[in-house]
Amino acid sequence: MEKMKTKIREYRKELKMTQEELAEAVNVTRQTIIALEQGRYNPSLLLAYLVTKALKKRYIEDVFLLDEVE
Repeated sequence: MEKMKTKIREYRKELKMTQEELAEAVNVTRQTIIALEQGRYNPSLLLAYLVTKALKKRYIEDVFLLDEVE
């Protein structure tokens, strides 16, 4: 499976938010946030939406960088 690139860490640090705080905000474990930040886990659409809102971004595509499908 292709690794998904994200800007979670960058946006989280801008908000001075810890991994634990983000995890609590979206009701997942800190390990899930770590896996998302490292691109080891592709989130469900719902989780991607919740993370996007928790990071105060408008669009999922602002946080999760999707490769163009050929």
